[in-house]
Amino acid sequence: MTTAPNSRTERRAFTLSDAVREFGRHPSPWMIATVLVGALAARGTVGDWRPSDAVVPLAMLAVFPFFEWLVHVFVLHWRPRRVAGMTVDSLLARKHREHHVDPRNVPLIFIPWRALLWVLPLAAGIALFAFPRVGLGLTFLVFLAILGLVYEWCHYLIHSDYKPKSALYRAVWRNHRHHHYKNEHFWFTVTTTGTADRVLGTYPDPPTVPVSPTAKNLHGATTRRATTGR
Repeated sequence: MTTAPNSRTERRAFTLSDAVREFGRHPSPWMIATVLVGALAARGTVGDWRPSDAVVPLAMLAVFPFFEWLVHVFVLHWRPRRVAGMTVDSLLARKHREHHVDPRNVPLIFIPWRALLWVLPLAAGIALFAFPRVGLGLTFLVFLAILGLVYEWCHYLIHSDYKPKSALYRAVWRNHRHHHYKNEHFWFTVTTTGTADRVLGTYPDPPTVPVSPTAKNLHGATTRRATTGR
């Protein structure tokens, strides 16, 4: 006797190919990739390769987990404040609160494209004017765009239905899931296994951490009071 297939138990697993296709449907990866292609072309045209062009990417790689931590804590988890009768609250913070409310909402996983309209020109300005030579600034911009794409991909993949297969990815996946589903006050890094969290004291033993009632409603009543004035 043949048993009819069960659509629930035999549903096809979400693969990396599925993830790549979904990733490519959103604007922020394309915006960052455009900057990367442009920066690569400009870097190749300028030339002037020196040993410092190898040092800058290594330094950025070492600093990036801490930069990611700082942005997550002080920009994305910004508490709205009333100043002179006006609410001070950035687009990045607002969208991140929405992301915590619904972590599986795919568009909310990505950096808001409207924020990239000023973030990417700012990065280009830093590359062109904050370095002693143009070539070195372009090296910085190339690697910054690479790190941005890595961040977007890792963050998206963690929130997708793709299941961890390697020990390294499983650790990264687990840390960020703890941040969303256990306690939003810890595990702030996304693309690493918690280097910055360990150094900065936000990497506790998960069983010792209580489940936060505001993990899906950042700041709870504080947010509502700040945005409504009540």
